[in-house]
Amino acid sequence: MRPSRFLIAAAVVTAAMGTITPAALAAAQAGSDDQAFVVTVHQGNLAEIAAGTDTRMNAQDPCVKDVGRTLVKDHTKLDTDVKALAEKLDITLPAKPTAAQRQQLKDIQDEAGTPGYDTAWLKAQADAHQATLKTIDEEIADGDDARVVAAAKDARPVVAMHLDMVRGGTCHVMG
Repeated sequence: MRPSRFLIAAAVVTAAMGTITPAALAAAQAGSDDQAFVVTVHQGNLAEIAAGTDTRMNAQDPCVKDVGRTLVKDHTKLDTDVKALAEKLDITLPAKPTAAQRQQLKDIQDEAGTPGYDTAWLKAQADAHQATLKTIDEEIADGDDARVVAAAKDARPVVAMHLDMVRGGTCHVMG
């Protein structure tokens, strides 16, 4: 186990996506960075699905709504894969995003129906996807379980594409 890698990854994810959950902390204490990665990615997927769904009602910019639809579709698929992997690895997954992730969406929803919503949503998505890419890259480089590393490799191009769509807090529709 590489505790320093986990702590670095946890700090990055905590900053952009919310606090590490008790389930992720328990997995880390049990000696498995791979388990913590699976839990963290699952909660990230749940947060992205919720954020993407929210654009249907609250975004003004059609580009933001398009990106939101893409996030819902892609993160639903990614999470289906994560849940199947968690089942194989006997990892219990939380039922919802972290409290910090839920609060972040609520804060963005406070701007609903204004250009401020679109701006805040895009910035949050850029930050979250950048942090997620860093966490994925660390798992690819240092993961112990080949199945988890393979899942990280499969998810990487999707997350990178999403980052390109929101890079710099600006909406970029991909053709």
